[in-house]
Amino acid sequence: MKYRLFPLYLLLSLLLIAPAVHADATKPAPENLDQLVQSALENNPELKSSSARWQMYRNRIKQAGALEDPMLMLKIQNGVVTDPVNFKRDGMTQKVIGISQLFPFAGKRQLKEDVAAAEAEGYRWSVEERKLELTRMVKETYYQIYSTDRSLAILDKNIKILDDFITLAQTKYSVGQGAQQDIYKALLERSKMLDMKISLEQQRRSLEVNLNSLLNRPQTAKVGEINDFKLPPFGYTPEQLLDIAEDSRPQLKTVRAQIEKGKAGRLLAQKESYPDFNVSFEYMQRDKAMGSDGSDMYSLGVTFNLPIQKARRQAMVAESTSEVSMGDAELAAARNTISSGINDLLAQMDRRRKLVDLYTTGIIPQAEQSLESAVIAYRVNKVDFLTLLDNRVTLFNYEREYYDSMADYQMKLAQLEALVGRELSSAPPVPESGSESGHAAGHQ
Repeated sequence: MKYRLFPLYLLLSLLLIAPAVHADATKPAPENLDQLVQSALENNPELKSSSARWQMYRNRIKQAGALEDPMLMLKIQNGVVTDPVNFKRDGMTQKVIGISQLFPFAGKRQLKEDVAAAEAEGYRWSVEERKLELTRMVKETYYQIYSTDRSLAILDKNIKILDDFITLAQTKYSVGQGAQQDIYKALLERSKMLDMKISLEQQRRSLEVNLNSLLNRPQTAKVGEINDFKLPPFGYTPEQLLDIAEDSRPQLKTVRAQIEKGKAGRLLAQKESYPDFNVSFEYMQRDKAMGSDGSDMYSLGVTFNLPIQKARRQAMVAESTSEVSMGDAELAAARNTISSGINDLLAQMDRRRKLVDLYTTGIIPQAEQSLESAVIAYRVNKVDFLTLLDNRVTLFNYEREYYDSMADYQMKLAQLEALVGRELSSAPPVPESGSESGHAAGHQ
């Protein structure tokens, strides 16, 4: 009989296993931060728009230095009004073809190219600045999702533990060793955690939407699990980071390009005090008439403007000078902002690293021991249920703070990389006489 029922047992087993297998198949793969950043840099529409703008200004460089089109002239000169189509009535009637070309004063074309090139260079570095900003936003969202996922995992674990506490409190109450209030208190705490879980799940979904927007992928796309990590070693000094920012930060290069544009514009404005030349040539064809042999004629000439409007040209020079002064001031302000930002972020990162070490080596192990001791004491009626619950909530808060510190450290590192203009994944060697560069956290 049992052999005949074996196929039925097998079918039931497959039916029970199938949903779990299907769930695993549809579960998104763990996320890779480098791949997410690369995808954002390749697909983000705002970055594509900025790149197209840069290309647009690049194409203006040759336009700025190009000569104006030559002018072709066709005319009839000295025609007789009473007989307009008779070119042999008067010996001075001529059919004229001419060409003229405007030539700016020496150096103006090159300076116009320099102005356009500096402007395009500024937009180029604006694109690089946008890339840094986009990378920072992806990394921040990535680590916010990491912190949210860890909080949800801790919540699920604590809800299960509270269920055990509720069972324990009910057992003690049933034998007259506990208070019914303990059960209600535990149920209330469980409901508060469920409320927190709903908020965190909504927060996780909002972060998914934000990340999908940055990557320009469908909003329904699911973000996979984010693996645990250890804090990387960090040995950069503020002085080293300032040097890196001076060489790498696109914002500084954008301002420098603006200064160069102002300088080239000032030289161009000064050149406006010199005239531009218009060279022309005309060929005049004549017919024999009135005793004239009808010899053809030509005309060659040069015309130029008289740059006597000094006020306009002085204003052009003043405008370019102000642009250079503005750029110098913006460069100094940007350097001050970067310097203060570096020191502030280093202080925050140092605080988070110390907290991670403290939670790993001290607070969390001690809180776990305290909770274990409270559970044992509660079983033998040496502490009340409120003490047991308080120890559980305390450990719960410390575990969340640990993961929050881990994620915040990485977010501050992403902000620091955006501030100095380059990745800081590998720390420079620390001098032997220097202090320790930091401690890697190992709590998983």
